[in-house]
Amino acid sequence: MIMMHFYKRIISKEIKITPFGTLVQNVDTKELDKDTFKVVTKTKPDSDVIEDLIFAWKIAKHVKSNAIVIAKDFKTLGIAGGNTSRVESCEIALNKACDGSKDAVLASDGFFPAIDNIQYAAQGRIKAIIQPGGSIKDKDVIETADKYNIAMVTTSLRHFKH
Repeated sequence: MIMMHFYKRIISKEIKITPFGTLVQNVDTKELDKDTFKVVTKTKPDSDVIEDLIFAWKIAKHVKSNAIVIAKDFKTLGIAGGNTSRVESCEIALNKACDGSKDAVLASDGFFPAIDNIQYAAQGRIKAIIQPGGSIKDKDVIETADKYNIAMVTTSLRHFKH
């Protein structure tokens, strides 16, 4: 990581060098608190669930792209990332969490482009989901969460790490 100081302003860049080229990306410094997200489902998360959602979101920030984090009671139960599809990450994270996913929360670093992740979350008995939102399929995703009584929060912030 390189820190560059210009006019008392810190600009953080992350640089990755591979045999195929160089990737320069901004370090993710976005912060989230309960005042900056929006509950989009009919099912509303209680205060304990909100705290777990924020915790899982903070963990997802540090996982490679297509990150899925399953957490409960401030503990991570399943983490998956760096996969070519979000649904693959969802399956892996839920499998790692095993039966611990009952009433746990799920965090995704990117929006859900389809309802399949929500269906997997329902099978894993996930209680609430936090994700950026912003997909053209948001309406379908939210309706599916409502169908399974899963609370969903959108952040309008995207964590996506390569």
